[in-house]
Amino acid sequence: MYSNERKINKIFLNWLFASLILVFLIIIVGGLTRLTDSGLSITEWELFKGLLPPLNANSWNEYFNEYKKIPQYKLLNSNMSIDEFKVIFYWEYLHRILARLIGLFFLLPLIYFYFSKKIRSEYIKICFLIFILIILQGIIGWFMVQSGLVNDTTVSHYRLSIHLTTAIIIISSIFWLIMNVYSKQNKTFFKISNNNLPFQMLILLILFQIIMGAFVSGLDAGRIYQTWPLMGANYLPNDYYFINFKSLLELDNHSLVQFYHRNLAYLIIIYVILLTVFIYKKKIRNLYFPLKLLLIFLFFQVILGILTLVTGLNIYLASAHQITSVLLAFSALNLYYFRTK
Repeated sequence: MYSNERKINKIFLNWLFASLILVFLIIIVGGLTRLTDSGLSITEWELFKGLLPPLNANSWNEYFNEYKKIPQYKLLNSNMSIDEFKVIFYWEYLHRILARLIGLFFLLPLIYFYFSKKIRSEYIKICFLIFILIILQGIIGWFMVQSGLVNDTTVSHYRLSIHLTTAIIIISSIFWLIMNVYSKQNKTFFKISNNNLPFQMLILLILFQIIMGAFVSGLDAGRIYQTWPLMGANYLPNDYYFINFKSLLELDNHSLVQFYHRNLAYLIIIYVILLTVFIYKKKIRNLYFPLKLLLIFLFFQVILGILTLVTGLNIYLASAHQITSVLLAFSALNLYYFRTK
């Protein structure tokens, strides 16, 4: 009996790992879909109809003709050939197929684990909450796509940031649950205490920076001021003028958004340095290794961010920058997990 229970727990843990990998993969594909401007290539939701790609010339022409109706084609891509359309189509198609796969891959085993009654109820409840977020994420994704079909040539950067933030919450929840299952504990992220607060603040700073990164991506704000450490010849962007405090919230301003993204990175670096001093001064030895992982990922993330900018938004570097942002979030969660009780 004990052996069977142990076996099911191992299967449960492996399923969570596989789910984590799938969500990580769709974040990567989603980022590349945005970087290649492919997200508007399929103009209908097609929850069930779009399981297969176009299989003949007529089907391809139908999809291409629908794409020709939207502003992105009319204003930016009017010279696009059908072969060029196929490239952007397949990025969005892959993104949608992965989304469906994740939904099924998460739901079906979850039903089995629920009825087996051999997995801790706390874990199962969290899994159901994650599944609700996965469903919500699909709705948010279509809500985002709709914003680029009528008046704009791209999706709303606000909706894009909501879509990415939800993805980060989903993958972080799975990661936290994996740590709990592996260590056979039930630590909660939201436990408030003086000991936890500095580590929770770091996670919130990283999440906020990821949101700002989505703004930069959605606005193509990385295509201006492609210099570092200064923005052109100055620390402040020369095309932004402070009028009042309300003007600091102009998050449609490309220059201001890039300025915030840069400086939030500096703030995170300073914060992590102070946190490092605190951990070593207090000799919190169980945090030494998690802290080293955090420092490694932070270093690579900063370098990748700078290189992405100065190389003119190289797509591979930009994708690596997004991937490392997730790994940085993982390392911050891991550090906090070892701190909390």
